[in-house]
Amino acid sequence: QVQLEESGGGLVQAGGSLRLSCAASGRSFSSYTMGWFRQAPGKERESVGAINWSGGSIWYADSVKGRFTISRDNANLVMYLQMNNLKPEDTAVYYCAALQGGNFGSWGQGTQVTVSS
Repeated sequence: QVQLEESGGGLVQAGGSLRLSCAASGRSFSSYTMGWFRQAPGKERESVGAINWSGGSIWYADSVKGRFTISRDNANLVMYLQMNNLKPEDTAVYYCAALQGGNFGSWGQGTQVTVSS
């Protein structure tokens, strides 16, 4: 089973950018569809986007389409979330997860992103 750890969060002004990383342990990383999720205070966790094993198929939530970019580096066992033109409503804890057995799991501890207006 893959283990995941997110990093790269922080405080940024509206309109700014951040790049999150999701580092994986285990060579099976390259075979998994991976996803980014976020959870804002008082709200349910929502999907931000997902990328298939090769990076050839990527899906984004409408709320981030055109601003966020997901990529992966299978050789180095890392997935990225490049976030541009950040908005205050993007403030949340961001998580990565691996699709295993039809469900996303192996959640990391999350990384906080705070966007000030």
